[in-house]
Amino acid sequence: MTLSDKAATFLKLHTDPELLVLVNVWDAVSAKVVADSAGCRALATASHSIAASHGYPDGEKIPLDLMIDTIGRIVAAVDLPVSADLESGYGDVADTVRRAIGVGAVGANLEDAMRPLDESVTAVSTAVKAGEAEGISFVLNARTDAFLKAGDRDPEEVLLDAIERGRAFLEAGAACVFVPGRFDIPTVERLVAGIGERKVSLIGVPGSVPSSELQRLGVARLSFGPWIQRAALTALQDLSVQLHAGGALPEGIRPLN
Repeated sequence: MTLSDKAATFLKLHTDPELLVLVNVWDAVSAKVVADSAGCRALATASHSIAASHGYPDGEKIPLDLMIDTIGRIVAAVDLPVSADLESGYGDVADTVRRAIGVGAVGANLEDAMRPLDESVTAVSTAVKAGEAEGISFVLNARTDAFLKAGDRDPEEVLLDAIERGRAFLEAGAACVFVPGRFDIPTVERLVAGIGERKVSLIGVPGSVPSSELQRLGVARLSFGPWIQRAALTALQDLSVQLHAGGALPEGIRPLN
């Protein structure tokens, strides 16, 4: 598939009735393993996980060149559409989006960090236009941190803020609105009703609403951020403890690398 074909395919996955499940990856080998798993239709990177794998904390602390290089290695390792987590744009949204497309990404997450709404909308519009300038239907998953940065604000006010921002991001050209947080079913219902059916993207965390229910509720997309890497590292640490305690490697290990 050409880059344009991958972008069109990825966009369609957001509008199909079936929930788009994206298992986040952080390097070439994790990308290959996930891409080869049954049911995988596309991939998404996790900036937190990429930064951690290189020894950096989350929050645009990793050098942009290294982030882009890692995204490129992930894209090169698979034949599926790849969406890149570009955090807040690393200081230059247009250039960062262009560079991500340059290494093969066909979509991206872009977070608002709860900056003033007009600034956040401008960033979304800038990212969308950068994709258009590169000749592809770049799939922007515009993220609002309304819930993550809610503090002691009234929950109803936070929900309405997320909906207002989500609608504004869609009007600015975003394909989907990412609202991270751990929600109950009534909150998911209100997010979908307020932002739009097949327009809401959520994160899966322990205790989240099951994916089958999210599909019924009209959610477009489910990803897992750093939790996939955390699960893998938990398994690694548990195995390390067993081996240091005199245990042996378990049966059933597959040669996935």
